[in-house]
Amino acid sequence: MITEDGIVTHATPETAWIKTTRSAACESCSSKDSCGVSHHPSEEMTVILSNTLGVIKGDRVIVGINSAPMLFLSFLLYVFPIILLIIGALIGDALAPVLEMSRSALSMGFGFLLFAVAFFIIRKKQAGMSKKDKYKPFLVRKKSPLSS
Repeated sequence: MITEDGIVTHATPETAWIKTTRSAACESCSSKDSCGVSHHPSEEMTVILSNTLGVIKGDRVIVGINSAPMLFLSFLLYVFPIILLIIGALIGDALAPVLEMSRSALSMGFGFLLFAVAFFIIRKKQAGMSKKDKYKPFLVRKKSPLSS
């Protein structure tokens, strides 16, 4: 599980607004500059979560997200399009002699076509996945207050 520390900035019985900052986990990620969640290192981000722990404003909490869904999403975004690109190129290469066309042109055409189809599929899956709880962050636990 991937976790982040945060502070509750606003809370209702149903929802909590958690302020977090980019952590060491983000710093080691190769996609940190293009990620929709990550920001400039000095910037903070606010995550809106279900208030399952009954937190109140000012509470220090740990926010988590399961790693298995994150690995699946990484595969879907980075590997799946490349696989379809290669399959398209192989189909184009196999069909070129039958259609009496240039192998290179048909491979490139089918490769790019299936590459585009991959992003269409990702876009369609994204709508359904964003509604599922397993892809959303959640409150793990409250942290003990700092001693003075």
